[in-house]
Amino acid sequence: MIVHVGLSHRTARVELREQLAIVQDDVPAFLDELVRSTPIAEAMVLSTCNRVEVYGALPRGASSDAPRLEEACAALAARLAARGTPEVGAALVKRTGTPALHHLFRVASSLDSIVIGEPQILGQLKDAISTATEHGALGALLGKALHRALFVGKRVRTETQIGAGQVSVSSVAVDLAVQIFGDLRGKTALMVGAGEMAESAAKLLVKEGARLIVVNRSRERAEKLAVEVGGEARDWGELNWCLIESDIVISSTSSPTFVITLEAMKTARKARRGRSLFMIDIAVPRDIDPAVADLDGVYRYDIDDLEQIVAESLAGRAAEAEKAEQIVLAEVRAYEARAAEQAMSPVIVGLRARVRASLATELERSLSGKLKHLGPADREALAIMIDAATNKICHRPTARLKALANEPRGYEAVETLTDLFDLPESLGKEDDEAGSGEESGKQQRAGAPDERASSAKERAS
Repeated sequence: MIVHVGLSHRTARVELREQLAIVQDDVPAFLDELVRSTPIAEAMVLSTCNRVEVYGALPRGASSDAPRLEEACAALAARLAARGTPEVGAALVKRTGTPALHHLFRVASSLDSIVIGEPQILGQLKDAISTATEHGALGALLGKALHRALFVGKRVRTETQIGAGQVSVSSVAVDLAVQIFGDLRGKTALMVGAGEMAESAAKLLVKEGARLIVVNRSRERAEKLAVEVGGEARDWGELNWCLIESDIVISSTSSPTFVITLEAMKTARKARRGRSLFMIDIAVPRDIDPAVADLDGVYRYDIDDLEQIVAESLAGRAAEAEKAEQIVLAEVRAYEARAAEQAMSPVIVGLRARVRASLATELERSLSGKLKHLGPADREALAIMIDAATNKICHRPTARLKALANEPRGYEAVETLTDLFDLPESLGKEDDEAGSGEESGKQQRAGAPDERASSAKERAS
């Protein structure tokens, strides 16, 4: 059972999402904070321009009933809400169990992206998994679900045409520029930033015929991108001058504050002598002060403004999106069936072994006492009777457990039987670890809260 808490473009405006945005360098410390101060033992943070989400799993062997899952969700939500205004806390979406798994698989399949079918989300998810793994935040439960999500995302892209054509936030931003100007030949485009999204946008701008200027805090990265796409690199200190000579600005940096301020734009506007400037901000947190849109001749769009263009582009992929939704639903059902079987089988085997051992012990006592006169044939008949008795005694609880496999009560029944019959807590451990090893490189975390807290403190120091 996994839990999920977060915001996305579907549930919150960009001004709320940017309050929760977590830069890559801060993710490890935040993961440590989550496993140290909440009920979860495993965690992963997915922070992109479209979403900020935390996925978690309870400690191994902990009760997975609804109250425990809700408690974990509430604790995660409190940690995220503390990073923003009260409005952010009210907007957080919380999911547990099947809804959380379903959402994860939809995210990996790009069905929850602002541009359905965009390929970037799989890379972003892989990076988030790698970060969580490297810092010891993934174990058997969450790790297995996350790596299955990657498989589902790849399956959707292989078995459907959901990603046909140019489908990304960057491509939509350039499409908007083309709609505005009709033709980008003879136009000067300023690309602020040199990351993955900036690179995609830069290539498309040059393809459309625009003259490209690249500005980035790292001159080296700006030059690398400019050489690759056929543009011109400028120093970061020349940004304000570049605003004067450009017709289009697309900005995509990881800056926590505005890189293009209202004052800078006021200065540039005077020097532009009435020429219009179209600015497209695809960064979260936003790069361009929204107030620049109030200036005459300045037209600013942010990532939320791209949704209308996106909606138009989705019309031709609606059927493929529906195919993808069906694949996701089938994968969720299959995953939960496998998980339930893995949880039930060791307990059933353990229960049968416990019952048979008890009966065999009593039989041995009798064969050493009052029944010691019995010959080999009679002793063999009694051994067969023990097997039959074991089957009969265990038949009803076995059938009932299998019937409850996909229900929350099934996990409660497993815990009850384990407790009543004093079954070893290690039952099923090999199955879990084998599954995790196949899909997540056998990354594990300690199950006890005290051990997790100690481990987190050691990493923090």
